[in-house]
Amino acid sequence: MAFFTHDGIEFHYQESGSGRPFVFQHGLGGDVTQPFGLFRPPDGVRLLAFDARGHGKTASLGDPAQLRFRVFGEDLRAFLDHLGIQRAVVGGISMGAALALHFALRWPARVGALVLSRPAWLEDPCPWNVNMFSLIAKLVRAHGPAEGLVRFRLTPEYAEALREWPDVARSLSQQFENPRCEETVEKLERIIIDRPHPDRAAWSRLKLPVLVMANRLDPIHPFAYGEELAREIPGAVFREITSKSVSVEHHGADVQQALEEFLGRVGLEPV
Repeated sequence: MAFFTHDGIEFHYQESGSGRPFVFQHGLGGDVTQPFGLFRPPDGVRLLAFDARGHGKTASLGDPAQLRFRVFGEDLRAFLDHLGIQRAVVGGISMGAALALHFALRWPARVGALVLSRPAWLEDPCPWNVNMFSLIAKLVRAHGPAEGLVRFRLTPEYAEALREWPDVARSLSQQFENPRCEETVEKLERIIIDRPHPDRAAWSRLKLPVLVMANRLDPIHPFAYGEELAREIPGAVFREITSKSVSVEHHGADVQQALEEFLGRVGLEPV
C-alpha cells in the first residue's frame, strides 16, 4: 500500500497505469476502491485516487473541524505535490465531484480538464442528503452501527428508498457497515452540510474541458444537479448514464465509455 503524509495524517492512495494523470476521487463514506472499481484506465492514462480524511485506510481522522471541502482541497494539492504532478485531469464521484470543482476553482492552473460524476452538491448542500445522512449519524451515535442499522431499516426514509431506489437504499445501509463507522461518524455530519463552491458565478469563468455525468432514479445525486452544472459551465459535455438502481453493470459500462471518450480528447501531456 502507498501513503503520503500531510497535516499529520497518513493518506492512503492507489494508482494504476501510466501517462496522462487522472485523479478520480471517491464519494462520502467510500474509498479508493470506488473509482478503481468503476474505471479501468486505458493505455496512456494514469489513474490516481486517495482515501480522504476519515475514509478508507487513511490512518487518522485528524481535527474533526477540518472535515470540510476547503481542507480536502488542500489535501488534494498535497497529493499532487507528493507525486510531483503539476497539472492533471481532476474528477470525482459525488463528494469527489464537489471536491474536483472546488479544486478547479481554487487552483485552475493545476487542472487540465474536469470530470464531475453524479454531483451531489451545487453551491449549497442537497437538503435530501442533509436529512438522510444526519439521520444515519444520529442513529450511529445513539445506538452504534449494528443496532443503528436495524433501526434505520425500520424508518419511513429507508422504506421509501428501498421502494423507489434500491441501490440508494443499499448504499445508505453500507454507511453503517464501515468498520470505522463510529470513529469517523463526524464526517457524515460535517461534510454533508458544507458548501464546496458557493460562488456560482465562478463556474462560468472556468476555461477547460469538462465532462458532467448524471443519472436518474437517485435522490443522493439529483439528475437536475448534473444538468445545471453542465449548463452553467461553458462548453461542458453532459452525459446521461444508467442508474445503478436499473443496472449496476450498465452503469459501469456507461462510465467507462464516457471517460474513455473524454480522456481521449483531452490534450494533457504526461507529467
